[in-house]
Amino acid sequence: MSLRAKSFAIALAAALQGCVFVPQTTIVYDEKCRIHTKHMTLRGAQVAALGHCAGDACLAALAAIGVVAGVSVIVSGSIVVVGNAVYWIEKQGQCLI
Repeated sequence: MSLRAKSFAIALAAALQGCVFVPQTTIVYDEKCRIHTKHMTLRGAQVAALGHCAGDACLAALAAIGVVAGVSVIVSGSIVVVGNAVYWIEKQGQCLI
């Protein structure tokens, strides 16, 4: 493995370090409708740190972390989109203005 590839792998490991994305619901007050509404966003969370590794074991760990982070963005992002659509419909039913 070249020095450039190793440097990239180390930088990627430092950036990801077990990062996943989770949906987070917040409640805000809508002045216009005078109701409390919910809104979902994505929040990054660190679940584990990559310890000392070397060679192929490090590359396998990096690949697994990348896959988990990518899947968490897709799944959690879908939950956020659907959740916000449901909350918007709910708001339309409650807003009298």
